[in-house]
Amino acid sequence: MTDPAICDIEPAFEALEPVEMRAAVIFNSPHSGRVYPPNFLRQVRLDMALLRRSEDTAVDSLFAGVVERGMPLMRVHFPRSMVDVNREPYELDPRMFDGRLPTFANTRSMRVAGGLGTIPRVVGEAQEIYARRLPVDEALMRIETLYKPYHRALRRLISSTHRAFGGALLVDCHSMPSMAPVREDRPRADMVIGDRYGTSCAPAVGDLVEAVLRERGYNVVRNKPYAGGFITEHYGQPQTGVHAVQIEINRALYMDERSYRLTDHFPQLQADMMVLAEALARLPLERGSDWRVAAE
Repeated sequence: MTDPAICDIEPAFEALEPVEMRAAVIFNSPHSGRVYPPNFLRQVRLDMALLRRSEDTAVDSLFAGVVERGMPLMRVHFPRSMVDVNREPYELDPRMFDGRLPTFANTRSMRVAGGLGTIPRVVGEAQEIYARRLPVDEALMRIETLYKPYHRALRRLISSTHRAFGGALLVDCHSMPSMAPVREDRPRADMVIGDRYGTSCAPAVGDLVEAVLRERGYNVVRNKPYAGGFITEHYGQPQTGVHAVQIEINRALYMDERSYRLTDHFPQLQADMMVLAEALARLPLERGSDWRVAAE
């Protein structure tokens, strides 16, 4: 079986690699996909404005300049509302599907319970995506043809970078709504750094990210409300020399959240992200480096 929606996305994702790798840093934008296939749109009950609430609009463009600076950028073209690559491969809600899920599917995670599994059930504030149940075979096909090839490509990029430099840093790039849900007890910061509470990267990585962003005038917090998803947790293995950190950017800094139009502040934010990228490129990432040295 081939899902017709998948055929409308070509390529499904890209690894934009520099002519010459100059640093052991990889940037990744897994939720900025904005190709909404007609066959997918025929399945959903929401209009485009609501569907796009889960999209990290233009985050790939914010970081596009890293390629000319000698660092690769991975970006996904299919929307997060169709397949979320920042989940385990089979985090699936059985209530969404006609047919029996594989026995190995994770149907009880907190993310599944919230409607935010590998095939999401909701966007925004619990807005149901689909008008009716999906065939199980269709969900599994999306995982086989979109999710798994993306992760194979990301693993290859991390492995090749690690071989070339003796270490690697994955920077997972996201955006967040400016308005926090009622359950959050404070206003959203400008940036949230996620390092899985110090387990996905060496302390110097998070320290440097925070120092650079604060120096540029941003209000920065760590791990709350976003500590990093599957990508940060799965690939961040600092004991092997592979580090991962997540950055969440407040959308109000660069776009109108109602119209999805980029504002005049976008170029400055883009320039500040390149300052951050260049600072990260100077980190000693090879195994055996003295991570106790304070980041400059």
